Formats: sequence, C-alpha cells, structure tokens
Amino acid sequence: MTTPTSHTPDVASGKARAAAAERLTIFADAVIAIALTLLALDLPIPHGDTTEAMLSSVAAHGKEYVAFALSFVVIAAHWRAHHEIFPHVRSLSGRLISLNLIWLFMQVLTPFATRVLTAEGAFPPRFSLYALVQVLASASFALIIREIRREHLYRADDPPRVFAQSLTRSICLAAVFAVSVPVAFLTEDTTAYLCWLAAPITLAVARRVQDRRPSGA
Repeated sequence: MTTPTSHTPDVASGKARAAAAERLTIFADAVIAIALTLLALDLPIPHGDTTEAMLSSVAAHGKEYVAFALSFVVIAAHWRAHHEIFPHVRSLSGRLISLNLIWLFMQVLTPFATRVLTAEGAFPPRFSLYALVQVLASASFALIIREIRREHLYRADDPPRVFAQSLTRSICLAAVFAVSVPVAFLTEDTTAYLCWLAAPITLAVARRVQDRRPSGA
C-alpha cells in the first residue's frame, strides 16, 4: 500500500498552475487568429472587366492593402513576443491575467484602428488612434513582463534573458509610436509615418546595447 507523501499536493498544485498558464497561451493564440481574420475581412476586393481596370482598382485601394500589411506585421510581432515569453511562465496571478486581457483587447482593436487609419477625414486623429493602440499594446506587454518577473512566475531560478530583450523591445516600440502622435499633429501630413520607419533602427540599437550588458543585468 502506497503512503501519500506531503509533496503530492504541491505537485498537483504546480501542475494546475502550469495548465492554467498553458490555457492562457492557447486563448491568446485564438484571439490573435481572430484579430488577423478581422483584418483580412476588411480588405477591399478589386473590380474591373479588363486587366487594366483591375490594376487600376488595385492601385486605388493601395493604402488599404499597405495598411493591412502593416497591421499584419504589427500583430504578428506582438504575438511573437507573447509566444517567446509564455513558455517560461509556470503560473499566473490575477494581475497577469488582467494585463493579458488588456493586451488582447489592443490586438482585437487593431483591425478597427486600421480601418480608421485608411478612412477619409482629418489625418492627425486617425493616425493618432492607431499609434495610441500600439502604445497601449506595447506598454501592457511591458507590464506583463514586469509582473512575471516581480512575482517570480517563471520556471527557472533566474529570469531568462528573453524577458529583458522583450521588455526592451516593448518599451522602444511604445516610445516610437508615442513620439509619432505629436509629430502627426505638428505636421498634419504623412511625415509622421517616418517615425514608424525608425522603429527597426531603434530596436537594432537597443538590441546592440543590451547584448553588451551582463546577462544578469
């Protein structure tokens, strides 16, 4: 006859916490898939009886197609960051769940912000709505990483290096999108898009700086 040990409840509790973290990851993947589907559903269909007419229709809807590609890359980048972090998460906290819901809300809001961005009307408010959604998405993800590290919700004894790398990326992206908002109101034209083009450069510089820091920093 096997005698139950005192470790059995701890093992069961650990498995339950790990299962909860896995369910949150699956839920996040499903929401991201929905956001990408909503993004694709808004794509205009080109029309025309001739090849020239079809190409003209494609050109006429060019800004919608570019905005789709942009938002696809943005949502995919957010998902990739989430996918890199959560395999290291061993348990959840109430605050972590709430922050994830805020982050997911921003992902689902991105298709709407994309439609607003390509609509007619004053440029600064339309541009700023999209930028602010991305600021909140990046900021909420930075808070997610902070919560995981502060509450020691990760599996290893020391936080994986990917936490610091992802946190740096999130802060840089939030800063780039935030700076583009006042630029949009000052210039009132598409010059503000240049701020977004600076994001890869900013991330590359931040990555170089971080690679030179000690692994425990």
